[in-house]
Amino acid sequence: MRRFSAIAGSAAFFVAAPCVVAGLVPWLLTGGWAAPASALPSITPLCWLAIAGALVVLLEAFARFALDGLGTPAPIAPTRKLVIRGTYRHVRNPMYLAVLVLIFAQALLFSSWAVAIYGLVAGATMASFVRLHEEPTLSGRYGAEYETYRRAVPGWLPRLTPWKG
Repeated sequence: MRRFSAIAGSAAFFVAAPCVVAGLVPWLLTGGWAAPASALPSITPLCWLAIAGALVVLLEAFARFALDGLGTPAPIAPTRKLVIRGTYRHVRNPMYLAVLVLIFAQALLFSSWAVAIYGLVAGATMASFVRLHEEPTLSGRYGAEYETYRRAVPGWLPRLTPWKG
């Protein structure tokens, strides 16, 4: 895949997946963010900080797929190369983690049990997809390179120091 196609495909998938999962669905569950603000107003700035940080991680991870991997996060247009730079040196699933932070930050921000429960369901779905589809697919596609990476970099709890493999 050419760089322009990878960027365009990643941008389209960004709108179709994370924007829907972490934006549209929570928005709908809170009645268009009309839910009351958090019952704990002191955590509101922390929620916004978490949202900003998660967006940075998410955008960086998507950019890595297009620029380093010459592909997209969409299973129909995978990367040519295993993406192991940037946030991927700390955790194997930065996109999923960022989406979950976005969902749970909104659950706290709007004191929404519906969004929190949705976040739990989304997290279980993501973890299952990773375990049952992504890991076997990546292992088959990238072989020993992926297995080395998988052993060195945790899937869900980020390393404090970047992997230098």
